[in-house]
Amino acid sequence: MTTTRSATTPSPSLAEVLDARTRPGELYQRLEDNKVRCYACGHRCLIRPGRRGICQVRFNRDGVLYVPWGYVAALQVDPIEKKPFFHAYPGSDALTFGMLGCDYHCPYCQNWLTSQALRDPASDLAIGLIRDVTPEELVDMALRHRARSVISSYNEPLITSEWAKAIFHLAKERGLATGYVSNGNATREVLEYLRPVTDLYKIDLKTMNDKHYRQLGGVLQHVLDTIRMTYEMGFWVEVVTLVVPGFNDSEGELREAARFIASVSPDIPWHVTAFHPDYKMTDPPPTSVRTLIRAAEIGREEGLHFVYAGNLPGRVGPFENTWCPKCNTLLIERVGYVILQYNITGEGTCPKCGTAIPGRWPKDPAEVRLGGPGWPRVV
Repeated sequence: MTTTRSATTPSPSLAEVLDARTRPGELYQRLEDNKVRCYACGHRCLIRPGRRGICQVRFNRDGVLYVPWGYVAALQVDPIEKKPFFHAYPGSDALTFGMLGCDYHCPYCQNWLTSQALRDPASDLAIGLIRDVTPEELVDMALRHRARSVISSYNEPLITSEWAKAIFHLAKERGLATGYVSNGNATREVLEYLRPVTDLYKIDLKTMNDKHYRQLGGVLQHVLDTIRMTYEMGFWVEVVTLVVPGFNDSEGELREAARFIASVSPDIPWHVTAFHPDYKMTDPPPTSVRTLIRAAEIGREEGLHFVYAGNLPGRVGPFENTWCPKCNTLLIERVGYVILQYNITGEGTCPKCGTAIPGRWPKDPAEVRLGGPGWPRVV
């Protein structure tokens, strides 16, 4: 939609542009005096008329909660390993989309232009990212580009869940898998809302220190609860911890994180990934190879069957690969996002000892693409 403006008419603000791309939501409760309680994320914001939630993109207009709809601010085809999902349709592509806004304010956010757009002085730059689109068009794009899945990422998908559900409903009808790449600040209500149309759920476990979590805008217990709930509700769950020097890289904290994940299930893959200075956190040095490998070793020591070290391809030894937890047979060999070997059977088992390998595997191993084209592909 193009609007002609005179030279004296000021350009709309980002908030005005986004408010024009909304519709009444579903994830909220109406209260007295036209107040509403939003439960799209763990903040459960009480929002008075004319006010916004912490995310800044869900707002109360005369007792009705309006939510983002009808656009994307980021859209491209990625390898699913980039999400990262290592136990779901390996070697396949994922059409990945995002909107704007987040319920956290992490100072090291790599997607800050989309997630922090309404909090940052440079926010109006994000107006140029906005692209109007329908759910039908997005699903058609996924099929046209031969993606195996449709993933909501780049900003926090929980706060745009009504939009994601509309897309996922169509995607599932067309035979595509669906997933969230999320900070994990969920509620049971939003997970129940998403579960019928959502297969995969990646959760960031940023720290085991609640004080540090609150500095980022979250609450540790909410994320721990989300890990447990998503697993128990049948999502395919993978957990990521960005290892930030001086913030969450002590052996005690990493061990506590691994121990908690293992208490939910030792079969949940844990990705420990390397930090690099970004956005407002430029003082800590990049995570060293030694620190990242030690974090992965801690995960194995605490009983996790599948531990991966990310963001340093080719430098972390065995921790890019998937191994049978019983006989240690190499099941998937990777470098970065590229699959070099794939040895899991069509029944999802180890070819040597027959152990079932948890994940979402293709029934025909020949479907797995070895090597692969360059990424990302903008669509």
